[in-house]
Amino acid sequence: MTTTIPRDYKVKDVDMLITAATITESAIANKTFLQSKRSTWADPFFDDLKIQIDKAIQIHLGVDSAKKLRESTQVVYNIQNNAIKDLAEVKIQIVEDFKDTPARQSEILNQLGFTAYHKDAQKRDQEALINLLYQYKTNLTPELKTEIVDKGTAALALDNITAYADTLKTANVIQEGNKGERKVITSEAVMEFNKIYNKVITITRISSKFLKDKPALKDQFSFAKVAKTLNATKKPKPTPPTPQ
Repeated sequence: MTTTIPRDYKVKDVDMLITAATITESAIANKTFLQSKRSTWADPFFDDLKIQIDKAIQIHLGVDSAKKLRESTQVVYNIQNNAIKDLAEVKIQIVEDFKDTPARQSEILNQLGFTAYHKDAQKRDQEALINLLYQYKTNLTPELKTEIVDKGTAALALDNITAYADTLKTANVIQEGNKGERKVITSEAVMEFNKIYNKVITITRISSKFLKDKPALKDQFSFAKVAKTLNATKKPKPTPPTPQ
């Protein structure tokens, strides 16, 4: 009788491993600070963990290039961060610039996708962000763009968001393609995955305390937030009807 080893994590195996790999890359990038706070993380601690994750991906998931997969995931993560930041900046300007005409303010926010998708996009729902970006791109007509720019928002800020739609979609497709063929996951594989997960969770919990005064950097050590960039499982919400 086959014994089923329970997983210590709730996300997909591949998403857990790539989340772990992404967090490990962040740890390597900030290792001087982290190692100054914790001696047992001295070299080659993070590098060894990176190798362990890469081997697990290659052996148990059948991915030819763990490095390529990790890099494509990091591209998605970076694009998402920039898009969320730029969208927030544009939205607050629209809200303030059109506060004296609330009906028009509501119309613009709805038309550009903020009403339906922005809240979930800020929670790093990748599907919601892509839907928001495409609705924004489709509905930012030259006339609407001029209207918003005339109120004070920089044209370049609006153009940057338009460009994110295709860039994020392309990067996401590459990321999914790089996940490769799945192998049958054995109990041995799950045991190894659990070891990796628990090691990374320890890193995130301790690092989050070390980085409590650096919220942006702290987010890079949140397993839930990094994993969220890989999980776009929610169905998109329907666009509310345009106010008459």
